[in-house]
Amino acid sequence: MNAARTSLVPLGAVILVGNPNVGKSVVFGALTGRYVNVSNYPGTTVEVTRGEAHDRGTSFEVIDTPGVYSLLPMSEDERVTRDILMSEPGARVLQVCDAKNMRRSLMITAQLAEMEVPLVLAVNMADEARERGVMPRLETFESRLGVPAVPTVAVRKKGTDRLLSLLEHPSPSTVRVDYGIGIESAILRMEALVPSQTPIGKRALAIMLLCGDDSLAPWLAENVTAARIREMNNVRNRLIEEAGEEIVSRVSRARLSWIDQMLIELGVEASPAPSSRNVAQAFGRYSMDSVYGIPILVGVLALAYGFVGLFGAGYLVDLLQKSFFEGWVVPSLAAILDRFVPWALLRDFLVGPYGMISMGLSYAVAIVLPIVGTFFLGFGILEDSGYLPRLAVMVDRLFKRIGCNGKAVLPMILGLGCDTMATLTTRILETRRERVIVTLLLALGVPCSAQLGVILGMLSDVGPVATITWVGLMVAIILAVGFLASKVIPGESSDFILEIPPIRWPHVGNLAIKTMARIEWYLREAVPLFLVGTLVLFIGDRLGWLLRIQAAAEPVIVRLLDLPPKTTEAFLIGFLRRDYGAAGLYRMAKGGMLSHLQVVVSLVTMTLFIPCLANLLVIVKEQGAKVAIGMSLFIFPFAVLVGAAVNFFARWAGVTF
Repeated sequence: MNAARTSLVPLGAVILVGNPNVGKSVVFGALTGRYVNVSNYPGTTVEVTRGEAHDRGTSFEVIDTPGVYSLLPMSEDERVTRDILMSEPGARVLQVCDAKNMRRSLMITAQLAEMEVPLVLAVNMADEARERGVMPRLETFESRLGVPAVPTVAVRKKGTDRLLSLLEHPSPSTVRVDYGIGIESAILRMEALVPSQTPIGKRALAIMLLCGDDSLAPWLAENVTAARIREMNNVRNRLIEEAGEEIVSRVSRARLSWIDQMLIELGVEASPAPSSRNVAQAFGRYSMDSVYGIPILVGVLALAYGFVGLFGAGYLVDLLQKSFFEGWVVPSLAAILDRFVPWALLRDFLVGPYGMISMGLSYAVAIVLPIVGTFFLGFGILEDSGYLPRLAVMVDRLFKRIGCNGKAVLPMILGLGCDTMATLTTRILETRRERVIVTLLLALGVPCSAQLGVILGMLSDVGPVATITWVGLMVAIILAVGFLASKVIPGESSDFILEIPPIRWPHVGNLAIKTMARIEWYLREAVPLFLVGTLVLFIGDRLGWLLRIQAAAEPVIVRLLDLPPKTTEAFLIGFLRRDYGAAGLYRMAKGGMLSHLQVVVSLVTMTLFIPCLANLLVIVKEQGAKVAIGMSLFIFPFAVLVGAAVNFFARWAGVTF
C-alpha cells in the first residue's frame, strides 16, 4: 500500500464548479471517496472542501467550490469560486451540470470558456433528464463546445469513473460568444491593457472589467500600473456612454441568446412540465402550498420526533447508558480501580460524580451520540429529498413579517444541526439587517442537534402536551422577537430568489457518507469539549466553586424558576456546550430529581439561554463584539424571565403536565 502511494504522479488540482443543487459535493465524494479537509477560504467565512483522488498511478487534489450562478461575482460565494480559478493556474476544471436545466449550466460554461481553463463537463442527473425527455444530445454538445461531456448519475456513481481519465489531458473550450461590434472592440482595447501573463484568459478578464467587477481591484493594484487602470476605466466609461446602459446587461443578453441557440441544437428547446400523476412531483407542489404545506410539515416533524425523540433518545440512549455504561463499564472500572488504585482523587477523576468516564464519556457517547446520529440521518434525508427549499417557499410570507424572506429558514433549519455553523451560513442572506435578525434568533431559540435530541428525549417521557407546549412557546417567541427586531433594526429586506430542486428519493450511499462525516465531526469537535466541561466541574467541585455558584444563583434558579440548586451546573456548563447542559438536565430528569413541570421550565430556560461559547465567538467574528455583547445582555435575562413566567402561570393554572 505505501509503495503504491509513493509511486503516484501528482497532476495538480481539479476544481469542481457548478450551480447550486447540481450534485457537486456528490461528485466530489465519488472522486475522493470521502470528505477530507473543510476550511474557510482565506479572509471569508465561505467553506471550501479539498480532497485527493487517485487514478491509474496519478493523483489529483480535488477542490469543491461553492455553488454559483455566475463567475461575475455578485456574492461572496461567487467571488470565492472565481478567486480559486484565478489562484490555481494550470488547474483542470470539472463543471458539474444539471442535465435537466442546461440553460442555467451553460451560463457558467460560457464564462469558463472565456477563461480558457482546461475543461471537462459532468452532465449530472442524466437519469432524471431522460425520464423527463430533456436529455441533451451530448455528441452535438461535445462538438460545439470542443470539450468532453460525460453523462453521470453521481448518487449511484454512474459515469463518474470516466471523469479522472478525461481530466488527465483536458483542453479549453472553443466556444466564443459574440457580444456585438461595440463590446467586442472594447474587449480588444481592454485586452491590450491587461498584463501579458494572466491567471485566466485575457478575454474573460476584459469582460469582467467592462462589466464593472470591483472585486478585481486587489489583483489590479498588484499587477497593473495606476495609469493603465485609469485607461481601463476610460474604456469602460466610453462604452457605457455608447451603449446607454450597464454593460453587464448587454453581456448577459448575448450569453442567453447564445445559450438558447445552443439548446435548440441540443434538442432541448423546452422542458415539459412534470406529470401531475407523478407522486413525487405532486408532493413537491403541495409541500410549498400555504394550506397543504402545513399538515405536510406537521407530518414531517412528527416523523422526526418519532425517529430522533423516541428511537434515538429513548431506545438507543437507554441501551447505551443503562445497559452499557451504567450496567457494565462504570461498575467494572470502579471495581478495578478500587482494587489496584490507592488514590481516591484519581478514582474520583475517572469514575466519580464528575468523572471523565462516568460523566464525560457517558454524556458524550451514551446520551448525545445516538441522538446526534439519528438527527443527522433524518436531516440528511430532508436535505437530499429536496424538501428543505420547499419549506423556505412555504414560510416566505411568514418570514417577511420578521423582516426577512423564506431563504432565512435555511440557516434556521441548519441551526438544528449546529448553531455555530448556521451563524456562518447567514452569509447567504443579502442584507446586514437580515443577517443580524437571523443570528439573534439562532442564538436565542434554535437548539442544536444534540441539544434538540436530548430535549425531545426528555419531553417524550413527560408527554405530548409538554412537547406541544415547548414547541409552541419556542415558535411564538422566535416570531415575536423577530417581529420586534425587524422594527428596531434599521435596513431593508431583500427579494426572495431560490433554486428549487426536484423531489427525489435520497440515495442510501450518499446518506451514509454524509451522516458518517457529520458524526466524525461530532466525535472530533464535541467529545473533547465534553471532557473539558467535565474537568471544569471536577475542579469546581473540589475547590468548592460549584457550591458558591449554586448559592449565588439560588435566588434565580430556586426562587424564580423553582428548580433544584443542582440545575445550576447544567446552565453553567451549557455555556461551554449547549448539548452538555441539556444532557445534565436529562440525567437529573432520569434520576427523578425533576418533576414534569420542572422539566418543561428547565428546558424552556435552557433553550433560550445564552449561546454556547463557540457560537458566541462566531457572532463576534460575523457581527462584531458590540452586537454579540448586546445579544447576550438581552438573551440571558429574557430566558430567565420567560422560564419564570412559564413556572408562575403553570402553577397558577394548576398545570403539572
